[in-house]
Amino acid sequence: MEKRDIHGVVFDMDGLMFDSERIVKYSWDVAGERMGYGKLGDNIFYTLGFNVDKRKRHFQDTYGEDFPFEQFREEYRKAFWEYEEKNGLPAKKGLHELLDVLAKKNIPMAVATSSSHEYAKNNLQREGIEAYFSAVITGSMVSEAKPSPEIYKKACQALKVSPAHALALEDSYNGIRSAHGAGMITVMIPDLLTDSSPVDELLDGKMESLLAVARWIESC
Repeated sequence: MEKRDIHGVVFDMDGLMFDSERIVKYSWDVAGERMGYGKLGDNIFYTLGFNVDKRKRHFQDTYGEDFPFEQFREEYRKAFWEYEEKNGLPAKKGLHELLDVLAKKNIPMAVATSSSHEYAKNNLQREGIEAYFSAVITGSMVSEAKPSPEIYKKACQALKVSPAHALALEDSYNGIRSAHGAGMITVMIPDLLTDSSPVDELLDGKMESLLAVARWIESC
């Protein structure tokens, strides 16, 4: 990554700030087995970055229009919270270091997540990092989900920064397409998806962790 003039940073949440996508995959396996469909966790690889409506459409397209998505949603949420209550929801490597670096440099931050507002707020509060963010843009606040650029455009508007000088940190292909479409500096931090080749032409960079991003920002 070459040094860039960054005026704002927008974070995805699941799989980027928190190691949650693996728990989602596990909870989908649990829910699928409880409902008699078998393990459904691998569907996450096709729905990363989707909001709930797009995920529902994926499951209905894959398993039939009569797929009981609302029941599935209740079951996987139950499995997710059971896991989280027992094991916690770990922050990704370097999250706190990066937030501190950006705060010291007075670079404003926002979250752009397809998840619900309540879920996002609870995660940020529990980790003690809510105060770092000037804005939290969630799936219910946009009319089009990722890969539409709408959510990232809204985040840049909330930060009052030009997308050309705003850094987007993402782990999913749809999130990368969204941020790139908004005209942002786009960096991938791999999580469940490690192969960046489908989106390499859209990326300004790829780093192994948020800690690597923190060290890069410090050098800028």
